[in-house]
Amino acid sequence: MTTPKRDRTLEIADAVPSDSPGAREIGFAIPQTYNASRILFGNLDKGRGNRLALTGPLGTRSYAELCAEASRWGHGFISLGLKRGDRILMFLDDTPAYPAAFFGAVRAGFVPLLINTLTPPDLLQFYLSDSNASIAVADAEFCSRFNAEACTDTALRTLIVVNGAAGDHAVANAVAAERWLPGFPADIAEADTDRNEMAFWMYSSGSTGRPKGIVHLQHDMAYSDLAFAQSVLKLKADDICFSVPKMFFAYGFGNSITFPFSAGAATLLLPGQPKPAAIFEAIERFRPSVFFGLPTLYTSLTKAEGAGLTDFSSLRMALSAAEVLSAEVFNGWKALTGLEIVEGLGSTEVLHIYLSNRPDRKKLGAAGLRVPGYEIMLRDKDGSEVGDNEEGILWVRGDSNTPLYWNRPDKTAETIRDGGWIYTGDRFVRDSDGFHFFRGRADDLIKISGQWVYPLEVELCLAEHPQVRECAVFAAELPDRRMTLKAVVVMNNGVFDEGDATKMLQDFVKAKLLPYKYPREVKFIDELPKTGTGKIDRQAVMRI
Repeated sequence: MTTPKRDRTLEIADAVPSDSPGAREIGFAIPQTYNASRILFGNLDKGRGNRLALTGPLGTRSYAELCAEASRWGHGFISLGLKRGDRILMFLDDTPAYPAAFFGAVRAGFVPLLINTLTPPDLLQFYLSDSNASIAVADAEFCSRFNAEACTDTALRTLIVVNGAAGDHAVANAVAAERWLPGFPADIAEADTDRNEMAFWMYSSGSTGRPKGIVHLQHDMAYSDLAFAQSVLKLKADDICFSVPKMFFAYGFGNSITFPFSAGAATLLLPGQPKPAAIFEAIERFRPSVFFGLPTLYTSLTKAEGAGLTDFSSLRMALSAAEVLSAEVFNGWKALTGLEIVEGLGSTEVLHIYLSNRPDRKKLGAAGLRVPGYEIMLRDKDGSEVGDNEEGILWVRGDSNTPLYWNRPDKTAETIRDGGWIYTGDRFVRDSDGFHFFRGRADDLIKISGQWVYPLEVELCLAEHPQVRECAVFAAELPDRRMTLKAVVVMNNGVFDEGDATKMLQDFVKAKLLPYKYPREVKFIDELPKTGTGKIDRQAVMRI
């Protein structure tokens, strides 16, 4: 078995400046021939083979053991007749099989697709047809998702099943990984990929239309580690990282794979739904030192039964991203664990976090300071740069930026601008200390009673009320086609009068903001729906 030869057509020409300002700032230098599997396999060269790489309910792996498994996966993929750059769809929960299959594919020169495990068959069909993937790797519990609807008009021919036996599916050939992999060699040569060659894809959520395939290159993982992890996390080899957001999510991917493996540290993998009881048990049993969550997760943990009985003493750091962190959540977690949450902001297009607070320098409610290695600009709608304390749309540039959306030149042109800048569409204000404060989306301005309103401003205001556990505010159309604001709210106390509570919250907004900004409709529910990454599912909320 041999590694497929380089196909130069797979490289993204001029994808990354050879001497960009961000790369110069952090001293990022990487050879032209580079394969992202060095993030894992480099630990063998550094004498870390016997160190713990993975821990969790499904067992442990040393770096040597994980590299051997990844090598077998690489050989296995080659045996299926794949060509250099062919895509492999990965439909996996957070178990040891995920990093092994991922790094095996990358090391052999193939391109894994990291797919949300909540994906229904119709959307799975889109991912398969869009990527032309002929091989899929899936947990046994997800095999039924590969039904006739998912597989019709796709190139899928082989399903490799991990963590159990395959159930019903419509794939022509199914392979049980546990019986298939042991026959392959436990070492594999690194594919001679170019640093600007495709390494892996993730897909956008598709909340505003058809999901977009976000292409990342071989050097992107190393860049995000040097830029963010080494300046903010500062991991050491004895750290154990625990990311509740899953690996298919760009935030979870960096937390669970890129950053701990780059430092020779370990990662705790927790499969299944991230229920508070399971998270508390994992913290006490496996003693992680760095914890990654989202505001909605921290909210549920601080209010969950058994929170006060959990031993959090192993944790030295807690991080949050993806949504604005409220004072109530920040203070609740600090009261529970003694730790202050370090908040940041990133995106799948950039791969990880590019704005972040620091453990020793933070402002509550801020997305944070610019992360070294990334250039940040705030521009008005005409493209002119704005100054401190002026609102502008955030643009970001760094060497981990995606060069394109797969097969979507229209969307690529909208988001990825001249010079490698990404237009985020997020409105921010930067204060005189360099901290950035989120002010909503550039396209979510609506007119209420003849006045312009940003729903997020009202949402952040409501979230400050001491009786509000969590909320979502959005524009709703009235029967006469006028627009109004609707708030969906979860209260801390389950027993209350809805009429009184509605007036109380409306008056609160009127007092804190301008009177016309209050939500005309308030709906109370027991729990806000969440996406597979733990964020508020705003599309589902809008249907309530």
